[in-house]
Amino acid sequence: MRRLLQSFFAIAVLAGLGGTPHAVAQEVPAPPSPPVEVERNEDLERGIQRELEKAEREIERAQRAAERAADRAARRMDGGKDRVIVNIGDNSSLVAGEYADAVISVFGSATSAGEVGEAVVAIGGNASATGPVGEGVVALFGNVYVDSEVGQDVVAIFGNVQLGPHAIVNGETVSVGGAITRDPASKVHGGQQQIAFGKSFGDMKWLRAWFENCLLYGRPLAFDSSVTWAWWLAFGFLGLYVLLAVMFDGTVQRCVNTLEERPGESTIATILAVLLSPILIILTLITVIGAALVPFLVLGLFCAAVFGKTVVLAAIGRRITRFTGIDAFGHLAVATLIGGLIVLLLYTVPVIGFIVSNIVGALGFGVVVYTLLLAQRSRSAAAAAAASPAPVTAAPDATIESAGLAGDGSTVPPLSPPPATPSNIELNTLPRAGFWIRMGALALDTLIVAIVVNWLEPTGHLFLVALAGYGALMWKLKGTTIGGIVCNLRVVRTDGRDIEWETAIVRALGCFLSLIPAGLGFIWMVFDNGRQTWHDKIAGTVVVRVPKNTPLV
Repeated sequence: MRRLLQSFFAIAVLAGLGGTPHAVAQEVPAPPSPPVEVERNEDLERGIQRELEKAEREIERAQRAAERAADRAARRMDGGKDRVIVNIGDNSSLVAGEYADAVISVFGSATSAGEVGEAVVAIGGNASATGPVGEGVVALFGNVYVDSEVGQDVVAIFGNVQLGPHAIVNGETVSVGGAITRDPASKVHGGQQQIAFGKSFGDMKWLRAWFENCLLYGRPLAFDSSVTWAWWLAFGFLGLYVLLAVMFDGTVQRCVNTLEERPGESTIATILAVLLSPILIILTLITVIGAALVPFLVLGLFCAAVFGKTVVLAAIGRRITRFTGIDAFGHLAVATLIGGLIVLLLYTVPVIGFIVSNIVGALGFGVVVYTLLLAQRSRSAAAAAAASPAPVTAAPDATIESAGLAGDGSTVPPLSPPPATPSNIELNTLPRAGFWIRMGALALDTLIVAIVVNWLEPTGHLFLVALAGYGALMWKLKGTTIGGIVCNLRVVRTDGRDIEWETAIVRALGCFLSLIPAGLGFIWMVFDNGRQTWHDKIAGTVVVRVPKNTPLV
């Protein structure tokens, strides 16, 4: 086939140069063509040759793929299944003469001497293929060795690639953070790419060492000389935390007090802040104007997380420094240093290290956000108190009249008392609603919203959103819902003020947090002394039972 195509192209070239072979023989010999024309013909032939070779490789690759697909189909028809070798925490290997669709190892090495239909993959280990591979060979945080034919690509991320004398790579050969070594007899048809990170990063051995000694054990730090850079980085951040405690000791002290005095509310605020932060970034990103604010928002969240970690370290250190009796240890900077050293030691414990790292970071972020909310609430209460009118002193004649005497001394009937309508502060002192009565009101509201949503949007995808919006709207406008009216329930703030839009929306969003862990946030009212759910604690509200003669609307 190849010779036939070459002959065909040669005849076409001769025909293009002019005349038939017989006519050329009869004509007077022409002067020799310029060397440029000869070079063009040679370039054309080389281009044709490359295209032919490429077409042949594509045909052979398609034939092998068709053969592998036919083999898999035959095995399925015979009742067999695809064979995939997968190991987690151990090595995976395929011996010569055997077949597998894939050889995969997580936290181990993957070795194949047989035939692999798809890929050889190693995560956290080395990948080796000395038998044919249908698609590719990939290693993450490991090296790749190939001494056979690979249908597509060979990739090593943070590792080296070595091709043996029998290696034939029909795709690309890529090494990220490593080097590519080839035997002169190896063939790479798709080209090769070596992505380096500069001399300061070297061949990323330091990162592979951290992966092997720290990440695989579930800890940020380890007592190993190969991860000394991680210790220097950790001590650098600890110095930053101590510096923040020195510069902003008053703010850190306020956040520490919030964590120590309100641990439950701080935990709930942490969960809510961690869940809502990505949503806030996405909502800001999809808006045209807000997209420009995303970098500043991300920077603000990062600063809050760093400052919050200072707060948690100071709170941990104070558990020790308060018992020393030494005045010098009473400063928050010393407590932050001691707490940081304790946490660094915990970082070296397998599994527990990553758990502690995530808890400390998330809890610190939540405490800072919750402290900011408390400060904003305090400022709003102070502004409301300053705006309220001063008490008016009654005139003497009015006092006399209220006692039953008119200004001329005659007797007048006493004034009738005003109707007994409890105010917000009086509602706040009413008995708290229990679990079952609140669940009954919620069931009635859920039924009403479900009927409306099913009528408007039969698929029901917006049911939870509609229920939350219905609750927020009713709490703001009426202080209760339809179910609450039936059950004589009312939502009031713990500080006695009217429910604002912010409080209603935060309480509605907090309901999702109470619902996520199997409804634990709703059940929390059974064990809470104030009969508050998680969303009640977040929004600063309570649900009370109002007497039947009290108008709710």
